[in-house]
Formats: sequence, structure tokens, C-alpha cells
Amino acid sequence: MSSFWSWYITILSLANILACVWLIRWTEKKRPGESAAHETTGHSWDGLEEYNKPMPRWWLWLFYISIVFGLIYLALYPGLGSFKGLLGWSQYSAWAEEVESVEERVAPIFSRYAEMPIPELAEHEEAMRTGRRLFGNNCAVCHGADGGGRIGFPNIANNSWQWGGEPEEIRQSILEGRRGNMPALGGALGDDGVEEVAAYVMTLEGRDAPEDLVSQGQERFETQCAACHGPDGTGRQQLGAPDLTDGYWTYGGTLEAIKTSIREGRQGEMPAQEELLGEDRVHLLAAYVYSLSAHERDNEEEEPDSDE
Repeated sequence: MSSFWSWYITILSLANILACVWLIRWTEKKRPGESAAHETTGHSWDGLEEYNKPMPRWWLWLFYISIVFGLIYLALYPGLGSFKGLLGWSQYSAWAEEVESVEERVAPIFSRYAEMPIPELAEHEEAMRTGRRLFGNNCAVCHGADGGGRIGFPNIANNSWQWGGEPEEIRQSILEGRRGNMPALGGALGDDGVEEVAAYVMTLEGRDAPEDLVSQGQERFETQCAACHGPDGTGRQQLGAPDLTDGYWTYGGTLEAIKTSIREGRQGEMPAQEELLGEDRVHLLAAYVYSLSAHERDNEEEEPDSDE
């Protein structure tokens, strides 16, 4: 705040307080010519007359007490421009003290959870209740309350992982964040090329597409896309290149959505949470995210091999 606005606010605030004092003093004085005979204002309605009497003394003293309280408050706490108050209080210091107080109480709990392996922690009922609250406060706004995601934000309740679904990989994603980059290929492929590659990509998950487009799209895919997504389209988690064969699409799996992804590219970012949450909370949060896909992971393990 500049010195001009600081003085402007200070003078305006004090002037208003002084104006209130003057107004109270002015209204309690008896006017020349007033006498006991002039006890009404002259207004009457249905036989009722409006009295013209001064306010009770106790009421006036309440006004004076409020003014004194206001002056003391402005002297002790911020309120007059950039003056910080004699006590040096601020909303930031108050918040920091409260955070420190809470941290002293909960830090041992998170520290105890941090000593447990993530798979074991994911089965700890009390820890997962705490993890669910952490997830709701920090992750649900993007990934949804159930982790099911939405357009542009991945589903983390299934077993399709762009950067890997092992416990330490999930922990690293939360701790350090991730940045995905699908380059725009519209210029290199042209409109026809985008149509062809999109048609081929649809067949990777078993959907039908025109055969003439698919054959041309496969050639273009092997030239432009296989380096990241792999020759078979199953992706490369080391690069953050998603699997195109599992039927899951972060940005939508319709033909138009796929063409948009190819033509314009996609840039997604998962912000790092280390500074905000700390390693112990991230460890618990990783265990909760790991637990979200546990049922699907278990189902895949239970499925018999096709040769059996």
C-alpha cells in the first residue's frame, strides 16, 4: 500500500470517529428556545403524538464506550492504513500459529503411517479414513470424490496408469508431479492424415473403422506415434505416453475427441504436492490412491489365463 492511500484511510477512519463524537455532543445539547412545553415534534396520528426528548444518558454512554473501544482496537490491531498495530498481530501470523499448533498434534500420526509400506497401509482402515479426507481436500477437485476423474483429469480408481501404478510410482507422481505433452501433429499429418491415424487408433481397442483409412493410418502411426505409444499402441509409462488399447481416454474417446488430440496435441500437468503436504502426508495419500484401484487390480490377478 502506498503512503498516500495509507494516510487517506487513516485520516478518513479517524475523521469518521470524531464526526460521531461531534454528532452525539450536538444532539444532546438543548436548543435555544426549547422548553418543557415543546416536548413533541408536532406529528400526530390517530391521537398519538411523537415525543421530542433527548436520548437516555445510558444510551449515550454506550456510544462513548463504543468509540473508546474502537480507538483502542485501532491502536492495538491493524486498521489504520499500513499501521500494523502495537501488538504486531496479523492474519498471516495467526494462521501460521494455528497451523503450527495443529502440526504438533498430527505430525506423530503421519510419521507413524510413513513407516508402513504403502500396500500394507492401504489395508489400514483408520489410516484410509484419514487418507480419504486428505484426498477430498487436495485431489477431489480434479479427480473427483471417488477418483473417477473427468475430461482432462485421469481416472485413478482404475488400473490404467499413464506414469505407472506401482506404490512408489504413485508416490512419486504425487510428490514431484507429472507433466504430459502430446505434440500437435496436425501440421505434419494434414487433415487426411489426422483422419487416418484416428481411424487406426480406434481399431487398437477393438472398434470398427473404414479399412482404407485404417491401413493408411497404421503406416502413419508407425512413423509418427510408435516412438512414444509403442508399435502396438500400449504406451510407454517411462515417457508418460498412455495406453491406447485399454479403452480409457483422459480427454475423451470419441472420434472427434481423438482427432482433436492428434491435431492440436494435449498438455496436462499434475502439480507437485511435496511443498504443500510434505512427504509423510504424501505417503499416506499414495496409499489411499493405491487402494482406489485395488479391487480392479485384484480382479485382473484372479482372471484365468486364456490357455487354461
